[in-house]
Amino acid sequence: MNNSQFSTLNSQFPKNRTTILLVEDNPNYMEINRTALTKKGYSILEADTLAKGRELVLSEAPDLIILDIMLPDGNGLALCEELRKGSQIPILFLSAKKEDADQLAGFEAGGDDYLSKPYNLNILIKRVESVLSRARYVPDVLVKGRLVIDLVSGTVTFGGKNLDIKGKAYDVLFFLAKRENKVFTAEQIYERVWGQEMARNNNAVKKAISILNNELKKTDYTISNEYGKGYSFENG
Repeated sequence: MNNSQFSTLNSQFPKNRTTILLVEDNPNYMEINRTALTKKGYSILEADTLAKGRELVLSEAPDLIILDIMLPDGNGLALCEELRKGSQIPILFLSAKKEDADQLAGFEAGGDDYLSKPYNLNILIKRVESVLSRARYVPDVLVKGRLVIDLVSGTVTFGGKNLDIKGKAYDVLFFLAKRENKVFTAEQIYERVWGQEMARNNNAVKKAISILNNELKKTDYTISNEYGKGYSFENG
């Protein structure tokens, strides 16, 4: 695994729909957690192995991972350490291993919090809210070479000159630029930027990409369209 794949997955970008990845091999815990978190308005992804969890991290870029330690194909600590080489996606360990040494190992691996099983669901939800709150710090500007996306003024400049990028096109640019070279489908972009599932024949994403590429012609960047796969922000 090339750890650079994880380098663009940090979850610090503004969006309405918060996605949590549950990596848990116990179906009872999975169902209980899914139900409780869904009721709180979170979008849930599920994996019962490390391999599936790794795949979903790369394809979906969740905002938070709730990670078991003892899994059928390995140790959750190893996945956390792997992710930390290129990503700051917040990770909350949820494990039957409850000794102080186990919890310390979770933090040393790069975990943001640790909760032992069995647990109170209300405590889990509060821990989730706390971890997400700490992770949602967004820098004032996102700089890509001479391209500057100013999150305070809501402007985009290249070499000091303003680009006519605003509204949802601005939000799509920030979402993709934050994850340079990572490919997202139109459906994924719509869910993350608009905060809801995309209806059939919805051209909103295509329209935003068209606006962006019209302005990005003046820069070193483009939003590429990889046929059958999706869109990505790229240099050149």
